[in-house]
Amino acid sequence: MSGHPTAAPSLAVPATPSIVIVGAGPRGTGVLERLAANLPELYGDRPLDLHLVDPHPAGPGRIWRTGQSPLLWMNSRAEDVTMFTDETVVLEGPVRPGPTLAEWSGIEGRAFPTRPEQGAYLRWAYERARASLPGSVTVHEHRTSALRVGGPREGRQRVWLRDAAAPLLADLVVLTVGHLDAEPDAEQRTLAGFAARHGLVHLPPDFTADTDLTALPAGEAVLVRGFGLAFVDLMALLTEGRGGRYEGEGDALVYVPSGREPVLHVGSRRGVPYRAKLGYVLDGERPPLPRFLGPEQTDALLRRTGPLDFRRDVWPLVDKELGWAHYHRLFAAHPERTALPWSDFEKAYAQAPPRGAELAALVAAAVPDPADRLDLDALDHPLDGLRYSSAEALQQGLRDHIDDDLTRRHDPAHSADAAVFDALLSVYGQLLRLGTRLGSDGWWHGFFSYLASGPPGPRLHQLLALSRAGVVRFLGPQVTVEADEERGLFRAGSPAVPGEWTEARALVEARLPDPTLEHTGSPLLRALYEDGARATTEGLLVVDPVDGRILGRDGRPHPRRFALGPHTTARAGGAFTRPRTGGFAFRQNDVTARAALTFLRDRACRSTVPLSA
Repeated sequence: MSGHPTAAPSLAVPATPSIVIVGAGPRGTGVLERLAANLPELYGDRPLDLHLVDPHPAGPGRIWRTGQSPLLWMNSRAEDVTMFTDETVVLEGPVRPGPTLAEWSGIEGRAFPTRPEQGAYLRWAYERARASLPGSVTVHEHRTSALRVGGPREGRQRVWLRDAAAPLLADLVVLTVGHLDAEPDAEQRTLAGFAARHGLVHLPPDFTADTDLTALPAGEAVLVRGFGLAFVDLMALLTEGRGGRYEGEGDALVYVPSGREPVLHVGSRRGVPYRAKLGYVLDGERPPLPRFLGPEQTDALLRRTGPLDFRRDVWPLVDKELGWAHYHRLFAAHPERTALPWSDFEKAYAQAPPRGAELAALVAAAVPDPADRLDLDALDHPLDGLRYSSAEALQQGLRDHIDDDLTRRHDPAHSADAAVFDALLSVYGQLLRLGTRLGSDGWWHGFFSYLASGPPGPRLHQLLALSRAGVVRFLGPQVTVEADEERGLFRAGSPAVPGEWTEARALVEARLPDPTLEHTGSPLLRALYEDGARATTEGLLVVDPVDGRILGRDGRPHPRRFALGPHTTARAGGAFTRPRTGGFAFRQNDVTARAALTFLRDRACRSTVPLSA
C-alpha cells in the first residue's frame, strides 16, 4: 500500500483508551451522539480519546459540505430530517430528542432546503454532540484520510493516515465513511480511451458536485446516461448554474436561457426520471405494517439453508406487502372506487399466493379502475413496448408522462401511493435483517430509490420547462451508447424511436460509481479486503447485522472493528431519518456505540494493568 512505511515504527503506548471513527459526516456524527448518550451508564468518568478522521468538515462531511452550490437541494423536506432520537426508536440507550432541520433553521417545514443549509444543521448537531461529552473525553479531529487499518484481533489497532509518519492507536475502530469513489470499470476505461483518441469529453460516474463541468461547451449536444438524482444535480448546475433563470411557476414555468447551456440528451434503462416526491401528507388511517413481510417471515427466511434468491424468495413477499398497504388505504380512504367489502377482500388477499393469477383476479374484481391497481412491474418499466414515430413525438410523450406523474403525486385522491411509500420503508427494515443472505440486491435498491427517493416536484417542473425550451432532450428507455470510431463521436439511441441516433462529442455518466470490490477507490476498504474482511460481490463490506462488527471471510466478527453506512450490508434506507418513524439508523448507531463502550468497560474491569496496555 503506497503512502505507508513498510514496517511499523516503535510506538509509545498511551495510557488512555481510544476509539477512532473514520468518517465524520452524518453517520459518524450519529455514532458520536450515541457514544455521548451512553457514556454515563456504560463507561462512567473513565478517560477516553475519540479520534475523528475525515478530510472534510466534521458534521456535514463531503456530501453536505456548506461550501457547495446552493442550487443543489436536499431530496427531503425540512420537516422530514432529524439527527435526533425520539420515543419511536427502539433503543437500549437513552432517548435524547432534538429539533428537526425545519425547527432548528426556521425553514418552512414543507420546503426542500439547499445542501449548504443541511450542512449547517449537521455541523450544529456535531457540535452539540461533542459538547455533551464529559470532561473525561478528549476529541481529536484529523482533517485527512485514513488509508489502512492494521493490528491483531486481540490487540490495539493501528490506523494509518495520509501524510502521517506514525499511525493512530485505537482500541476500537468504527468506519462510517459513507459513499465512496470507485475506479473506472472496463466499459468506462474503453470509453475514456475512445474520448482521448478523438479529443472528446467523457465524464465517468462521480458525485456531480465534485465533477468539473467546464469541459462541456455551450450550445453543443451532450449525451447523458442516467436519469436519477445525479442527473437532477447536473441539470441544475448546467442551467441556472450557467446564468439561466425560470419565470412563472408550476405548469406555467418558463426557462429563459443564458446561451451558455449545453443541450442535454438524457436517457436511461427506464427512460424516465424517478417518481416525484409526494406533495401531500397522508392523513387518517394508515395501513398496519408489517403484514406479509415482517419479523415472522424474515425469521423464516433466515432459517433456510444456503443463500436466498431475491427475485424468487423475497420479491413475492415484498410485492404482496406493498399491495397490502396500497389496497388497505384505497378501501379505507376511497371506498367508492372499490367493488367488494373490505373484510371479504382482506381475507381473500391474505390467502392468495403472491404474484399469481388468483390474486390478479381478486384485484380485478375488487378494483374496477386499472389506474387504482398496483402493478409494480408496470411501474418499473413504464415505457416498455412503446414506440414513437419520431424524436419529437418522444419528447411530447415523455413530457406527458412526467406531467401525469406530477399530477398524481400531488393529488390526495391517489393517497394509496403514500401508503406504498410507508410500506417501502417497512420492507427496507426487514431486508436489512437478511443482510448478505440475499446475495445481489442491486436491482431492489434501484427500484426503491425510483419509487421512494425521487426529486421534489419543483425539480420536475423545471425539467419540463427545460424540455420545452430545447435545453433538455429525451432519448428514451433502454438507451444504448456507442463509440463510433469511424466518425469519432459518441452516439446514443433507444428502441422507443427505431433508427434514431443522437451524436455528440461529450458523454456524461450521471450516476454514482458502483461500490464494487474490484473497483473500489478507497485504499482503506481495499486494504481491509486484502486483510481478510468479507465483501459482497457488489463490494459492500459484510458486517454483523446485530452490532456492525466487520466479518472476516471465515465468518467471525472482528472484536475491534465496526462499520456502518452505505458501504456496508447494514446500510439503512434513505440518507436521513424522518422524525417519529422508528429511526433504524439510530438503532444501529446505538447498538454499535453500546457495544464499543461495553467492550472498553469490560476490558478495564478484567485487567489489573492499564486499559490500553
